[in-house]
Amino acid sequence: MMKLNKFSFLFSAVIGLFLAISAFAQTETFSDANVDYSFDLPNATWKMTAKPSQTSPNVEYVFGDRSGGHLEVRKISAKADELMSDVIAGEEEKLKFLQGYVAGKEENFAGSLKGTVFNFEYVRSGRNMSGRFYFLKVNPTTVYVLRFTAQKEKLIAIRNQTDSIARTFEIKKQ
Repeated sequence: MMKLNKFSFLFSAVIGLFLAISAFAQTETFSDANVDYSFDLPNATWKMTAKPSQTSPNVEYVFGDRSGGHLEVRKISAKADELMSDVIAGEEEKLKFLQGYVAGKEENFAGSLKGTVFNFEYVRSGRNMSGRFYFLKVNPTTVYVLRFTAQKEKLIAIRNQTDSIARTFEIKKQ
C-alpha cells in the first residue's frame, strides 16, 4: 500500500509538472489583414490596446497595464544607403525631450529579422522608466521598430518576453 501511495504521488507530480509547463508554453500569434507582419506573444497577459486599420497600421499592446509594459509597433522608412545607427539616431532625437532621458547601449539582435536594440532610461511622473527599442531591418528602405517601455524594474522582469516577441517578428509570406 505504501508503494502505491508513493507511485500515485510521483505520477500526480509528473502530470502536474507537465500541465504547468504546457500552460506556460502557450503563445498567441498576432496577425492582421491590415499589416504585413506577425509575431508571437509569449504570455496571455499581453492585451491589445490599439488595433491596426487601413488608415492606421499601428498596433499596441500592454502587459497588464501600461506601467507593466507597453509595446508599439511602427514602420519607418530609411534611405537605401542609411546605416542602422543613423536610423536609431533619428528616432533618438525624439526621445531626448523626455524628462531625465539617458541613452543606453546599442546591442546587435537576431531573430527572424536582424537588427539592433537601443536601450534608454527616463522619468515619468517621478518614476524611473526604461525603453527597449528593437530596430528590425526588413529591406534596405524599411525598418520596423518595436518600442517597449515600462517602469524600469518591470521592463527588466519581462525582458525575456520582449526578446521573444522581437525574435518571432516576421514579414508575412506573400
